[in-house]
Order: sequence, then C-alpha cells, then structure tokens
Amino acid sequence: MTLGTIIIILLILLAIGAIPAWPYSRAWGAYPSGIIGVVLVIVIILVLMRVF
Repeated sequence: MTLGTIIIILLILLAIGAIPAWPYSRAWGAYPSGIIGVVLVIVIILVLMRVF
C-alpha cells in the first residue's frame, strides 16, 4: 500500500463518520462532511497526478 492509498482510505472513513446521525448533529449541516469531502477530492487528484 502506498501513502496515497492509506490517506484516501482514512479520508473516506472520516467522511462516513462525519455524516450527521444524531439529532443534535443535524444542525451542523453539511460542513463537517463537506470539508472532508473537499479534502478527499484534492487528495485523489494529487494521487492521480502522482504527487503522493
């Protein structure tokens, strides 16, 4: 496994964990998972460009 693969797997797990599941966290909106999603897209682009 390369470093890029490990980072992508960790970010996917964080994105799944950031989905609001409890009533009090629904007020947060899409910010936690949205930020993690943007970071995931950036890392995927960097891995495809062979930066990582």
